[in-house]
Amino acid sequence: MGATGPFARLRALAPRPGADRVSARARRLLVKTLYTQPASLAIGALTGIAATAVSAFSAGLPQLYAGATVLTLIAVLRVVSAMGLSPDSGRTSTAKLEIIYEIGAFSYALAIGVVGAMTIWLGAPGEVQVLMVANTLCYGVGVSARNAGRPSIAIGQLTLSLLPVMAACVAEGSAALLTLAATIALLIPAMMSIVLNISKVLRESIASAETSSNLADRMQVLARTDVVTGLANRAGLNHSMVETMMSLGEDECLALIWIDLDRFKEVNDLLGHPVGDRVLHEVARRLREVSPPGATVARFGGDEFVVFTHIEDRKHSERIASEIHAEIMRPVRIDGDRLEVRASLGVALLPEDGADADTLMQSADLALYHAKVGGRAQTRFFDRAMTRDLIRRREIEHELRVAIQREELSIFFQPIVDLETGRIRTFEALVRWFHPEKGELKPDEFIPVAEETGVIVTLGNWITAQAARTAATWPKDVNVAVNLSPLQIRAPGAALGIRNALREAGLDPSRLELEVTESLFIEDNHATAAFIEELAEVGVRFALDDFGTGYSSLGHINTFPLHKIKVDRSFVSGAHVGRKSDAIIRAVAEMGSTLDIEIVAEGLETVEQVQAVREAGCTLGQGFYFSRAVPDYLAAMLIAQEREGDLASAPLRAQA
Repeated sequence: MGATGPFARLRALAPRPGADRVSARARRLLVKTLYTQPASLAIGALTGIAATAVSAFSAGLPQLYAGATVLTLIAVLRVVSAMGLSPDSGRTSTAKLEIIYEIGAFSYALAIGVVGAMTIWLGAPGEVQVLMVANTLCYGVGVSARNAGRPSIAIGQLTLSLLPVMAACVAEGSAALLTLAATIALLIPAMMSIVLNISKVLRESIASAETSSNLADRMQVLARTDVVTGLANRAGLNHSMVETMMSLGEDECLALIWIDLDRFKEVNDLLGHPVGDRVLHEVARRLREVSPPGATVARFGGDEFVVFTHIEDRKHSERIASEIHAEIMRPVRIDGDRLEVRASLGVALLPEDGADADTLMQSADLALYHAKVGGRAQTRFFDRAMTRDLIRRREIEHELRVAIQREELSIFFQPIVDLETGRIRTFEALVRWFHPEKGELKPDEFIPVAEETGVIVTLGNWITAQAARTAATWPKDVNVAVNLSPLQIRAPGAALGIRNALREAGLDPSRLELEVTESLFIEDNHATAAFIEELAEVGVRFALDDFGTGYSSLGHINTFPLHKIKVDRSFVSGAHVGRKSDAIIRAVAEMGSTLDIEIVAEGLETVEQVQAVREAGCTLGQGFYFSRAVPDYLAAMLIAQEREGDLASAPLRAQA
């Protein structure tokens, strides 16, 4: 049968090689409890000294005087060491604190136990025996509770103080003293059991608290870490920025580099989110490798990353940004496939671009915005002029929303003419904005703002509705063309909005031509296909605008139901017009003839250009040679004049 009881439990608590029951942190906390309230040690020492001194004086025995002297020295040394050592200081190890306490505690316990036993063994007066035995018993019981955090010390003090008294009682052999010895013999295991129970509760409480603390630390780390990349997330970045700025010296500089992966949505859409996550993980790995030591690298969200680091000066930040950009732009290989990753970077410096975290981030974000607007795949540093430009754009955005509500916008129409007959086949609807205070604002100024802010959706729907309403008043053989923004097409219910506009205007869907650019097919192929298919089914026609300036692909022409291709004006009246551009126009015209697609030459300004594109095979023309964009009433007059035959034999010229 295995041993049971407090002794077995004490052995269970003994440390085994490689298996400490408590962590170093918990053990340190338990040892610290031994040194708490050194005043209690001083009070205990004083009572012990007083009891032994009175006993020696009352009994007049030299042995008791010697015992009292030894106990006094030990007590004084214990109090001095307890007050001199700081358990909160990391300079003194836990083991050293524990050993020093054990030496003093065991020495004192043995000394007071021996003095108590001597009063019995030497036959001191009864009151002296009572004084010392009671003092020793009280000490043994009291110290057991006080030092229960370290049961080996508590039980050691208990046994060292009480065993000498018990031995003296047994040696004397009287019935009363034997009874006292038996009582002490029962008291020791009882107190050991109490000590072990208290120790168990303390350890479990400390372990629970430590587990909770570790869990809280772990949760804090998780709350500040991005799951996909392992980088800091937005919360982690904010925490790092605050801590860094709080400890920033006067002459120290910081750089915040905001990185956005260009067209990353296409990776997710075409290859799937698992591949997208692997690309993000690879970008994160590269950022960690190329960023300076001590820099905070974070995934701000989606496909945006931030590097926050100390810098020496602006040139240092330029070098860091250049290295980061070059590292990200290297091709990524996923399962043998080679992916081209492009990124735009915005950089802001502290203190010159912002004195606090919020301002610094706003400046970097604005620099990133200009990097993307400026053509993507580039690095831009914040400049004060960017703020003025942003203010101007926000002003235009607000005024544009108001202008739509107040009907300050107008629709002008530019004719698209049949190059053989000279007759108007279509009018392209173009928006014009006549500001009550600033005069006419050019489309190049407010259309980009509308697209960036999402106002283009509202504006585009309004243009379509107005153009359809006007076209419904024209002869049925004259169509209307409307430019569509990719944002407008991707908006929920885009096709339904156009169908409603046609129904409200009473315009045959076959008389509406929607002009789209080549970039639309790259940005959102699925949404574009669904949009075109739905409207093509009801008869709406589609034209490919600015052909040759974007991602030209014959696959788009073959896939989508295009009825018209508009050759960009740069091939007709641009700076590089010549044999090559003429050959391109001829090739496109021949393709259109084969596929039964009409080819429109844009930007015609002279009779020579008209003759050239007609000879090249273009069927339709558009440009100032025929007419500028005109208001709806002048468009109606042009149609009426044409129908009367006034312009049958001469090119159409009209002024806005």
